[in-house]
Amino acid sequence: MDALSALLEIFLHTDRHLADAVATYGAWVYALLFAIIFLETGVVVTPFLPGDSLLFAAGVLAAAGLLDLGQLIILLTLAAIVGDSVNYRIGRAVGARAFGIRSRWLRHEHLLRAQQFYNEHGGKTIVLARFLPVIRTFAPFIAGIGRMDYRRFALFNVGGAMLWVTLLTLLGYFLGSQPLVKENLSFAILTIVALSLLPVVHETWRRRLARRAGR
Repeated sequence: MDALSALLEIFLHTDRHLADAVATYGAWVYALLFAIIFLETGVVVTPFLPGDSLLFAAGVLAAAGLLDLGQLIILLTLAAIVGDSVNYRIGRAVGARAFGIRSRWLRHEHLLRAQQFYNEHGGKTIVLARFLPVIRTFAPFIAGIGRMDYRRFALFNVGGAMLWVTLLTLLGYFLGSQPLVKENLSFAILTIVALSLLPVVHETWRRRLARRAGR
């Protein structure tokens, strides 16, 4: 429960923790942000890292003059592209054996959910998944397992990364300068996270209703 509380604290107050990191590490915070986005997208066992909230908070700090907006968008887009590429290569190397792995780090239900999403939406899953926590981490891994053509994967990967990073960072940048948002940043970040989870909740509920109807 303590770990869950700590994780919730990070998600709700990402802006505060990020501001503290800027004050402590200065320009090195860009490397920290790069590492977090890379790990969240590139390592299949770290879907719990903040992605959407981190990009939004980074945009807010850029609006306050603490970070450079252009550098943020370029570096974090690169981190997202490299992350998905690494994840794809891992999935391709591991192959279908991944579905037989039982590990506390590699959640089997997350793997199956991402596979179902990939089967339904095909290649554009790589773009759509950018805006879906957890599935974002597993989608390139599943694409690698399915041996999706890498050139096709790379096209979706680059386009999705640019769209995801730019939209959320700019959202934080423009909304972060508004007094109402500045005074309620925790609520704004929680709203971003909740909105990103809505498609996952909707899809889970839809499948549950379909199973009940089929009985």
